[in-house]
Amino acid sequence: MLEVLTGAVTLGLLWAVMTIGVYITYRILNIADLTVEGSITTGAAIAAVSITHGINPYLSVLFALFGGMAAGLITALLHVKLKIPALLSGILTMIALYSVNLRIMGKSNIPLLRVNTVYTVMENLGLSRQTAVMILGLIVVLGFVGILYWFFGTEIGCAIRATGNNPQMVRAQGINTNTMISIGLIISNGLVAVSGALIAQYQSFADIQMGIGSIVIGLASVIIGEVLFGKRSFFSRLVGLALGAITYRIIITLVLQLGMSPNDLKLFTAITVAVALSL
Repeated sequence: MLEVLTGAVTLGLLWAVMTIGVYITYRILNIADLTVEGSITTGAAIAAVSITHGINPYLSVLFALFGGMAAGLITALLHVKLKIPALLSGILTMIALYSVNLRIMGKSNIPLLRVNTVYTVMENLGLSRQTAVMILGLIVVLGFVGILYWFFGTEIGCAIRATGNNPQMVRAQGINTNTMISIGLIISNGLVAVSGALIAQYQSFADIQMGIGSIVIGLASVIIGEVLFGKRSFFSRLVGLALGAITYRIIITLVLQLGMSPNDLKLFTAITVAVALSL
């Protein structure tokens, strides 16, 4: 049982990066961005193709970051330039990314067996794979929490937060809200793609269907993080998001251990989010 829970915590850390990305659009910008269902697969696809072509695994994660940021930029352009509602912009980009991801991968599934990943370096130090993934996941999460806490304390970061709270006031201050929304979407989807790259290397494959339902998982983690770990300060929220993602994975693991069919997980997650949002 301890090994199962350790696996849940490990996977939760990798999904925590995506949860933070969802938080930026859903809570800070007040936008329900469905681009993440495509950009998480984009990150996995770019990382998998890069690694199988002999590129350094750490560089592959960086490439995934840029790929996710490009996806966020497309959604931003559809929304702020073509004036398409944010929800529809995300849906359009998500649909387009399915074909783009297939083009990147060349097939629906890319195995990552017997290749070096970002976790291999730590494994070579004598650590077990589970421990290596957990340590690297923790480093990545803490790194992004620190960077984002600093960034959202800067003038641009504060402007992005203000844009989500009161866009009329921000425009009255002479700030271009379209630019702030665009930056937020770019950062968000960049984080989501990094999460996809790390998850693909952990599970040893990238699949075209892996992004389905990811927005619900992200929302569930956000809600759980806010309810259980509070919203006292911006830093505590960021840490709470990571803890929320881990808690969500532990809940799913326990539910599976109690006998729930894996086929019912998406339904269970949707009901959990609906109940949490209603409360």
